Amino acid sequence: MQFRRFAALLAGLAWAPLALAEPAVDSSPVPELRPELGPGSDVVTATNSPDPDLAFPTWIQQFRARALAEGIRADVYDAAMNGISFQSKVVMRDRTQAEFTKQIWEYLDTAVSDLRVKNGRAALDSNRDLLAEIEARYGVEAEVVAAIWGLETAFGTFKGDTPIVAAMASLAYDGRRAAFFEEQLIAALKIIQSGDTDAGHMVGSWAGAMGHTQFMPGSYLAHAVDFTGDGKRDIWGDDPADALASTAAYLRHHGWTKGQPWGIEVVLPEDFDYAETSERVKKPAAYWNGLGVRDTAGNELPDNGPTSVLLPAGHRGAAFVIYDNFHVIEKYNTADAYVIGVGHLSDRIAGAGALRAGWPREDRALSFDEKQEMQRRLLSAGFDPDGVDGIIGPNTIAAVKAFQSSVGMVPDGYASLEILKRLR
Repeated sequence: MQFRRFAALLAGLAWAPLALAEPAVDSSPVPELRPELGPGSDVVTATNSPDPDLAFPTWIQQFRARALAEGIRADVYDAAMNGISFQSKVVMRDRTQAEFTKQIWEYLDTAVSDLRVKNGRAALDSNRDLLAEIEARYGVEAEVVAAIWGLETAFGTFKGDTPIVAAMASLAYDGRRAAFFEEQLIAALKIIQSGDTDAGHMVGSWAGAMGHTQFMPGSYLAHAVDFTGDGKRDIWGDDPADALASTAAYLRHHGWTKGQPWGIEVVLPEDFDYAETSERVKKPAAYWNGLGVRDTAGNELPDNGPTSVLLPAGHRGAAFVIYDNFHVIEKYNTADAYVIGVGHLSDRIAGAGALRAGWPREDRALSFDEKQEMQRRLLSAGFDPDGVDGIIGPNTIAAVKAFQSSVGMVPDGYASLEILKRLR
């Protein structure tokens, strides 16, 4: 829950590798699209290197004063932290995230597979009363909550088994994003101190996301709810009620509008001006309707607030008109692929069909180094991407559009290998 936007910052850190083929029981989550930081993880911190003279146990002892100053009781700190081991595999995954990258269609193949749709409809059916009650209380459609559940943990079948306290301490000690993970470690200790769970049961993903819908400790403190009324906000147990309600509460907090689409797949007219695409261009639906933009059934777009035309794979891939609810899902995870995955899966669970448009499947993804090279070459050619960070955010997209226009290409902003070759 986490990943977006931070997106302008970590979205370009690329996507983690796809999981193995989805098993028949759908027991693996959809692969994360950036370091698994979970909802509300839009925190940017300076990078450091761990002090080679400061051993991990020594760091734990030194961090104790910081934790106590933050209100953690000594007995809670000692019980949770004494004896934990350095999680070298966790740190290695964090350091190597930038090397992984996948195309949106590769992600959606898993995220909205026929099996996941089938299992999503089954999960909705078996939890119909619970999800209806959550929808009534928080104003977030049951299918949307179910879709997030499905993408995060395959409907609770794969919540992760990494010890969160040890992982957060290891990542804080490592120092690459020390300030962020120190905050998450303090939050994890506060959760334990509150009595909602204990260190032994606080497990999750390698980078701290926990429970059925993968909350980071800090986001848990801010948004988790006790929906069952048993006095604990239990997002880890077999009963998903608190986790699903917490997800709905999170989306409501960030402005979810019930009844508004997240987005609609559209067909663009042949003379469409691609310079008007991107999240930065917002127009009422009537504007796009006037240009001849239609949904895949040939209907005009509904008037549900400001909209943008999004081309996640350029003009040769699917086109979407996106609404404000798209940006609310972005608060959970900033990757466009994730947002489209949640939105499309929720539509499929509700009975809609598959996307109509195809994808440029012959294209391979750019590596992190290649994205940086593209940005350097854009800058040298006079098209400023506002930094060389390997992140394909709005500024880089705008620079790509300007370059495409200058060489007679369709200005769709798609940062492809073809663009890099042209720049070379």
